[in-house]
Amino acid sequence: MAVKTRDYKKFLDPVVISKLKTLELKARMVVEGFKVGLHRSPYHGFSVEFSEHRPYMQGDALKNVDWKVFAKSEKYYIKQFEEETNLLSHIFVDASKSMQFKHSGKVSKIDYATILAAALAYVMIDQQDSVGLAIYSDKIHTYLPPKSNRIYLKTLLSALNQIQPGGTTTTSKCLDSVAEKIKKRGLTIIISDFFDDMNSILTALKHIHYKKNEVIVFQILDPIEKSFGFDRDSVFVDLESGEQITTQPHQIQRAYQEAMNEYLNKLKTECLNFGIEYNLIDTSQPFDKALMSYFAKRAKMN
Repeated sequence: MAVKTRDYKKFLDPVVISKLKTLELKARMVVEGFKVGLHRSPYHGFSVEFSEHRPYMQGDALKNVDWKVFAKSEKYYIKQFEEETNLLSHIFVDASKSMQFKHSGKVSKIDYATILAAALAYVMIDQQDSVGLAIYSDKIHTYLPPKSNRIYLKTLLSALNQIQPGGTTTTSKCLDSVAEKIKKRGLTIIISDFFDDMNSILTALKHIHYKKNEVIVFQILDPIEKSFGFDRDSVFVDLESGEQITTQPHQIQRAYQEAMNEYLNKLKTECLNFGIEYNLIDTSQPFDKALMSYFAKRAKMN
């Protein structure tokens, strides 16, 4: 199954992808849809073979410029050698109970996070990078150390496929636990709704960053978690604590939106202040936004 040029947008659509049978197929279609989309976008020059090229930088030998790519894109790219492509990466996926939520988005947060993690693992292995996986809530449920062989991709996808959300979110403890295992500079990706204590989250993110790791944060929310756009009396249940409250949404909508915006802005600002890539993504958005962020960071690390 290949992505046709006219079809690429649907293979970046979370709803379409979620209906495919296997996680491996979902990951492959997202990555292929992304590649085709790049060829049709203003980022065309970025769409050269990811595993073989990187942008030209001052000091690079001109003999390594790929002139065929220049002829097509009018951009300078260097042919990469194998030792340049080996990056050590960890993907953290939040599998706490709150990640089960789905309302105005047609895909739950955990389904979106799982597909995104699978697509990232797929492309990292394809680039001969080493990728590991940590699935967590209030503890580490699964930890798979980084490896780069293609057979390992099935192990990673199998672990993602078996996620059963439960427990509360304790991002800081889990990040700190795995951070101690990271002995070599690399890339750490965290996919979570970050419904957790702000100061603890930031302390953990800084801990990983101080170990000379590049960090990308993907905060995944359902669209209604940003807007609180409920239109009738509702019973709200905290998925992690079980606490319930009955209210008329319009009475608290403004206060909710102000509190949520303050929280999101603080997390974003603090991340950016420490050189951490921050991405706010809702489950209705296509996957190319997240993948573009990853590839932009990956290019800078070469």
